[in-house]
Amino acid sequence: MRRIGYWVSLIALLLGGCAAHAEQLTAEKIRELTSAHSDEALVLYREFLSLPNDANFPADILRMVEWMETTFSHRGFITQRLETAGSPQLYAERRQPGATRTVLVYLQSDGQPVDRSAWFQDDPYDPVLKELDADGEWQAISWQRLQGERDPDWRIFARSASDSKGPMTQFLTAIEALDNAGIPLDFNLKVIIDTEEELGSPRLPQLVTKHRELLAADLLLIFDGPPHASGNPTVAFGARGIVTISLTAYGPIVAQHSGHYGNFAPNPALHMAQILGSMKSQDGRVLIPGFYDGVTISEELRATLAQVPDDEVAIMASMGISRADAVAATLQESLQYPSLNIRGLSSGWVGRDARTIIPPTATAEIDIRLVKESDPLRLVELVRQHVTKLGYEVLDHEPSGAERARYPYLVRFTHDCSYAAFRSDFDAAAGRLARSGMRHLYGQEPILIRTMGGSIPISPFVETLAIPAASVPTVNIDNNQHSPNENIRLGNFIEGISIMISVLSQRLD
Repeated sequence: MRRIGYWVSLIALLLGGCAAHAEQLTAEKIRELTSAHSDEALVLYREFLSLPNDANFPADILRMVEWMETTFSHRGFITQRLETAGSPQLYAERRQPGATRTVLVYLQSDGQPVDRSAWFQDDPYDPVLKELDADGEWQAISWQRLQGERDPDWRIFARSASDSKGPMTQFLTAIEALDNAGIPLDFNLKVIIDTEEELGSPRLPQLVTKHRELLAADLLLIFDGPPHASGNPTVAFGARGIVTISLTAYGPIVAQHSGHYGNFAPNPALHMAQILGSMKSQDGRVLIPGFYDGVTISEELRATLAQVPDDEVAIMASMGISRADAVAATLQESLQYPSLNIRGLSSGWVGRDARTIIPPTATAEIDIRLVKESDPLRLVELVRQHVTKLGYEVLDHEPSGAERARYPYLVRFTHDCSYAAFRSDFDAAAGRLARSGMRHLYGQEPILIRTMGGSIPISPFVETLAIPAASVPTVNIDNNQHSPNENIRLGNFIEGISIMISVLSQRLD
């Protein structure tokens, strides 16, 4: 049955004028189409969510790729596996008769690892429908209740519910709804599905370069992530890139009794604390000279950023903090600068497991969020030089016995550059298409985000294919993505289908 709508649409178009036109697809009609396809969408979604998708387990990814191949082919796509040294990426394509332009869509299928002990359900890959009880706790309810009146505040809990199987299911449903309504797209459609995004998409840049002709398009749409915190319709035009650094400081070869050797054996945890403390001021500004070079906030840009309706007081209250870091005057301005974040620390033991020892090592994991003006390798080198100037011998390997004997202060320094930042103009083709779809559905301009705080691997497409990009977010912001008990709000899941129908039905100007 899923193939029928596509072929009906295609035959009607070839016969000339029999198919409905996108201009006839009013906002009311879009919501009617969404409602008519919501039951099937939820069935498809549950099936998709039941597939394990941790990219650390390639066999699971291959089973999911097989499922996606079938699911896309049922909607008129021709699919092709793009092999890599890791898991294959999936490419899908639909040619539209008479179309002269092409839209490339980026979707993600893999998810973060799961800690089953931290989930409030037996299996994170067995989706559970829940509602809030009188005490504000989420309680499982029967899926059969979806057959009656639905509460938009119900939530579906499963790994990748929002990041990012929800958006892919919304996309597939939107395509099927348009086909069944006999509404042809105004463009050819290409889809690239990233199966290793949560690993940092380590092979994506090479893949895009290798397959640049296959992936060639006029613009890129990304269906991923949540809208602005207000919940209002949003289009984003950039995202920060990411590079990670791992630092390890060394003390005694094995842990030593702090009574016997305190004041004698150097403590690597103290050294690491001094290194990290020297990198940033108390109010959060990076102190490494040159770290923010190249970023300027003009009055024009400041005015553009000020149009984003952030309620910073509410944001800080929700975080339980009394003040923001002093990198910039506002949240949106702060996202225009590269950031240096300590994402994890490890040395010795704490709490009930604490021991009176001098630990042998101390490790810090750092992530640097990149902006368009950032040179990733330059920022890594600035951090490396900073550690060197503090008096540490910086190595790229575990120290040997000879190196331990020679250098009093040792640090192992390694880094990994996942991908750079990207940013496109609001009025480029991708932005025009996404904004047009939002205006058509909501009757007003969406919130325009110049740069999202998070990182997505889009720069290889933008740079290699020389195309603009825009991101259309469709999931609730409080979805616990990357964390235990990830979820999607039922109302956002259904609304996301309407958003994608509206965007995909627009004409390219």
